[in-house]
Amino acid sequence: MLRIKDRVDIDLESTAVVFELERAGRSPVVVFEDLGGKGMPCVTNIAANRNLLAACLGVSASELPMAFRERCQNYLPCEIVDNAPWNEVVIEGDDIDLTKLPIPLQFSVDAAPYITAGQLTARDPKTGIDTTGFHRLMLRGKNRLGVSLHSRRRMYEFHRRAEEMGQNLPVAITIGIHPLHYMGSMTYAYPPQVRKFEIIGGLFGEPYRLARCGVADLEVPAGAEMIIEGEILANVHEPEGPFGEFTGYASYRSTQNVFVAHRIRMRRDAMFHSVTSGMAKDHILISCVTREGEILNALKRNLPNVQAVHVPHSTCGAFLAIISMKKTAEGEAQMAIMATLGTELYTKYVIVVDDDVDIFDMNDVFWAIATRVRAEKDIFFIPGAKGAILDPSSDPENFTLTKMGIDATRPSGRDFAERLVISEADRARARAILEGAGVKIQG
Repeated sequence: MLRIKDRVDIDLESTAVVFELERAGRSPVVVFEDLGGKGMPCVTNIAANRNLLAACLGVSASELPMAFRERCQNYLPCEIVDNAPWNEVVIEGDDIDLTKLPIPLQFSVDAAPYITAGQLTARDPKTGIDTTGFHRLMLRGKNRLGVSLHSRRRMYEFHRRAEEMGQNLPVAITIGIHPLHYMGSMTYAYPPQVRKFEIIGGLFGEPYRLARCGVADLEVPAGAEMIIEGEILANVHEPEGPFGEFTGYASYRSTQNVFVAHRIRMRRDAMFHSVTSGMAKDHILISCVTREGEILNALKRNLPNVQAVHVPHSTCGAFLAIISMKKTAEGEAQMAIMATLGTELYTKYVIVVDDDVDIFDMNDVFWAIATRVRAEKDIFFIPGAKGAILDPSSDPENFTLTKMGIDATRPSGRDFAERLVISEADRARARAILEGAGVKIQG
């Protein structure tokens, strides 16, 4: 953990600090003790390190996607508690002033400061089943936030149903919770009768503790730092964005919804939490892990010889999936490609490699493409496929694009060129020789 005690400007500087750490190959949790003189510490970068996320599940970094895959299918009923620490301070009515919170302006292109770590919780007006998830929240005033529900998933559908009934959608915004909550909230393939909080409980391995807040009796994490209670208005739209998105571009695409705050509850010593946006690992790494787990779930049903999946941070944690498999027959790589593209709409490129290729080493992956791919038979395209709304390469009207699969595996049933390898024993001996010569080799 890195604590920064000196005052840091609330405009742009906190983001610059995190990106400089990334450039130096470091990813600590960062606590800004004085961000813009707001009188409340701001924590960021809590999800920028695979080892830290793996430790939350008690596994190694290499085991993280598989552990996530297995545990997010173990739904556990929630535990409801009578009180929560965020009830220590309650602010209502004219006393509400969101501008007093240390909400940073992250990029110069951003239309305003954004709450980026807010988890919205709402209930389906028809079924009563709740959901929780990330949605960007633009500061518009003391009690007003711009909201974009552009993912078009459950929260968007709940709001649409409320509008059809002529109602606003009651919403609680939770700030300051455990990284496993964030991981569980980004699970999308699960039965409609299941609560995301039950998925999160499965990740913890115990019932997730919730407490009822003051808006529509919504149940929210009892361990949170802060709850902002309010509603997303029906049939009201105001400009929202641009915002520096996970793509590394400014995004102007938005549903332009409006949230009005009615109450703030917080711990007496509350700390604010902000996700560093853009292509920061803090913004993207959880997406990498959860997509790896979701794709593994889909592939393992019919292709148990799939070994691992990697969604690289460098491809925005979304657009490329690399699959390792022990291929036993021709056509399996194509099956894996089609299943992956049918599972995750954000994914537009899939590369399948043999299990002798390190899917976390892009040099190794590119080597496999360069030496094992025959373009006329191993690369195929799917035009007109549904893509991500925030993908700047998608059609601006219907958000479709062309997706691509690459089979970079060796052909089955015939001899192929033998890969050159150096044994671990020889590598260890080489390191000893070099150390004897005064050369220290890392790793």
